[in-house]
Amino acid sequence: MRTILSILLMFCCGITFAQTTITGTVVDNNNIPIPSANVIVIGTSSGTVTDFDGNFNLTVNQNPPFTIQASSIGFESTTQEVTANNQNINFVLNEGTALDEVVVSASRTPERIRESPVTVERLDAKGIKTSSSATFFDSLENLKGVDMNTNSLTFKSVNTRGFAGFANTRFMQLVDGMDNSSPALNFALGNLLGMSELDVNTVELLPGASSALYGANAFNGIMFMTSKNPFDHTGVSTYVKTGLTSSDNAGDNQFYDIGVRVANKFSDAFAAKASVSYLKGTEWYATDYTDYNNRGWTRENPGYDGLNVYGDEVATTLDMDNIASTNAFPIPLASNYGKHYISRTGYNESDLIDYEAESLKADFALHFKPWKNDFEIVLNSKVGRGNTIYQGANRYSIKDFFMQQHKLELRNDNFFVRGYVTAEKAGNSFDSRFAGININRFWKPDQQWFEDYAAGFLGATAGQGIFDPNEAQLAQAHATARANADSGRLIPGTPQFERAFDIVTADPDLATGAKFQDASKIYHADANYNFAHLVDFVDIMAGGSFRQYSLNSFGTIYTDNDGPINYNEYGAYVQLQKKLLEERLKFTGSLRYDKSEFFDGFVSPRISFVYAADELKNHNIRGSFQSGFRNPTTQDLFIGLQAGRAILVGSAPANLDRYTGTSSQLSTTGQAITGSATVPLNGGDAYSNAFDLTSVNNGAPVAANVALVKPEHVSAFELGYRGRVSKFNIDLSAYYNKYKDFISTRTVLTPLYGEVGDNSYSLLALQNGDFQPYQTYTNSKADINSYGASIGVDTKVLNGFDFGLNYTYAQFDFDEATDPDFEPGFNTPEHKVKASFGKTELFQNFGFNVNWRWNDKYLWQSTFHNGYIPARNLIDAQINYTIPKWKSTFKVGGSNILGHDYISAPGSGAVGAQYFISWTINQ
Repeated sequence: MRTILSILLMFCCGITFAQTTITGTVVDNNNIPIPSANVIVIGTSSGTVTDFDGNFNLTVNQNPPFTIQASSIGFESTTQEVTANNQNINFVLNEGTALDEVVVSASRTPERIRESPVTVERLDAKGIKTSSSATFFDSLENLKGVDMNTNSLTFKSVNTRGFAGFANTRFMQLVDGMDNSSPALNFALGNLLGMSELDVNTVELLPGASSALYGANAFNGIMFMTSKNPFDHTGVSTYVKTGLTSSDNAGDNQFYDIGVRVANKFSDAFAAKASVSYLKGTEWYATDYTDYNNRGWTRENPGYDGLNVYGDEVATTLDMDNIASTNAFPIPLASNYGKHYISRTGYNESDLIDYEAESLKADFALHFKPWKNDFEIVLNSKVGRGNTIYQGANRYSIKDFFMQQHKLELRNDNFFVRGYVTAEKAGNSFDSRFAGININRFWKPDQQWFEDYAAGFLGATAGQGIFDPNEAQLAQAHATARANADSGRLIPGTPQFERAFDIVTADPDLATGAKFQDASKIYHADANYNFAHLVDFVDIMAGGSFRQYSLNSFGTIYTDNDGPINYNEYGAYVQLQKKLLEERLKFTGSLRYDKSEFFDGFVSPRISFVYAADELKNHNIRGSFQSGFRNPTTQDLFIGLQAGRAILVGSAPANLDRYTGTSSQLSTTGQAITGSATVPLNGGDAYSNAFDLTSVNNGAPVAANVALVKPEHVSAFELGYRGRVSKFNIDLSAYYNKYKDFISTRTVLTPLYGEVGDNSYSLLALQNGDFQPYQTYTNSKADINSYGASIGVDTKVLNGFDFGLNYTYAQFDFDEATDPDFEPGFNTPEHKVKASFGKTELFQNFGFNVNWRWNDKYLWQSTFHNGYIPARNLIDAQINYTIPKWKSTFKVGGSNILGHDYISAPGSGAVGAQYFISWTINQ
């Protein structure tokens, strides 16, 4: 408290400094103003940025003479001498190259991109302005080597270098230094809690393992989004955007997106900002009703199970001959009704999920510079609320989801210390599969429904004197049976259905409801210090981090019925950098140690070099090796979720017996053996009393013997070149990753009676369909390698048009014989090609841009469904017009403008075209 009061007193007490004011403009060599150009005093952190018209006003506590520098992305920086107070200085910046861009993420310290030891992709304010995507986040898909998987209109998952998924726990996303992944789900929900495009300063993306500096979660790559500092970027900015989403199954639907940012520098010691944005539209519809277990089946087939149909997963085998004799039907012993696999009638996803997409997010920050130098204190809060759809083991309606982050950070040019908390609430979110299952059960219990089905079947056969039915008679008997069992079924849109829906989706018990609850949190602290200003012969940097997870799903996701599950992990690192050979060779070495309370500590080294092959540093060769690791996620350890087709049980030792439940209805034979319609379930059986799925499918069941999960390791090698050849900027890289103990899931089958290996009841349970599938969490025994390469070329053509072309190759291999049940989930095209063509000034104040993307067919594997994703060919385009006196830019554009609907994964929404018009006012 005394410290806070001291700071406040410093704000209130006036201290007289010598002040110098400089005004001026920054323009390009065509005399066009450059907005958001940086103007700084050389050797200090004092600076400002230009406004929309390229004007700047800089006041510093320093007497002349001194030097100021103007710089902007895509231009060569230049300096001028300040010799007097109130001096007017005009800068003219010549167009530069991408090699001069400055990045921070690769080494945690500013460096020109040509000096980066690893591949870096970058997006800035200019890139956002020229983007042909509806949002800046969507435009990341045009970066080289980046995959964007569309879960819904408001939730898109970024990945690099393979092993993608909507639940992408291998890729880290940082917003102003905060990991914005969901505490319960362990992955970022796209930009649902991100930042407004008005507040984006830069986006940097590092493909590949980055564990040596950023810890366990930066395994496949890491993305950094930094916002604008209110000391540098002031004023009121706003945008309004509207348009249509259009797809074959959803039709045309309007969306709108609005945002505002307000920032003010109240003094040299205090600045503040606030930004708010709101989006509302219609989700992409998921309407794949194919039964992939039985191609060609429809609801007319007794055991139909459609992919985007929920409730038809509840099924059992009915022995009609046994039922007939048990119920004393007057039939001869020679009756031939047989055994039939019967599923309940389900509901289409569109009957259960409200496809309204919504996102509201806000960001508030107070920035203090108590000593009016580079030392800065930042208080930052981010909040987000929205509706989206998440596809994991099931399709989840994320409704009224709320997430918040609060950060305190102290920093200057040499260090930072920050701490933040991330908290979330699931709101009215629910599991669509269990909504369908339990609306059915709300109306009629499973046992009663199957009894009614059997009665209808036998009434249509034995009741009609048919004892050896042919195919047509069987089909008619099944139709009669279903009509009898479904008599009085709740119909979507009726008050009775809506009442049942409201009750089920508000009930967190998956035996009767579908709601999932969550109030999980993450507490995180990290620090970094750069000793470069203290040590001359080598640049030294050191830092560390601490994180505590607090899982609190009230038993709806995790096995935390009796209270929150808390655990922690921590890490520390050191990095050395040294320039040699007249600063043409840059060496970087780093070492990081991380420890989770459940596993032994792990050391991650990284060694890299960058060599400039010529004195002008136009040809730069880089190479790196690093060893990374990934801790099992919270779900790998503590999940306990009935997902319908399987029960997901994490493999932390303390978790195995925490999951309990009740089986679905046993077969008529199983009921006779156990004396009960159902039996109790225990998650530990998945690891101790289960059959290997592949062996069962092959007709020779053997025990599964699933090992408990442990950390995954990778050894990553990369070589690259970044340079300028004539008028072409070229960036190419190749990588090879070797994995050990690859974290994977494995599906096993536990018999609902008998013990695996008894060669008796357990095998009979498999024969009768009386088994429970479990998804277990373990490590693959297979040797797994991934490798790939990318090349990007940018240049000017046809008298000033921007043209870019890049290609990415990605592949993997593993020894399938050593682990036949392993599904790698690479989920990445082998070949991708992307191109861009445009000009920021086609004529005065008018620009355009066109992006094209193609990828080939590839296999998608997930717990929801496996299937091939067809090749796709997409075009985005935009035109923009700027009115300087209004400080406004108007843009008309569209994504996937040819309207070729596509899916990112089997069962996900079909993504169509999105057309938009926007008006941005940028002060």
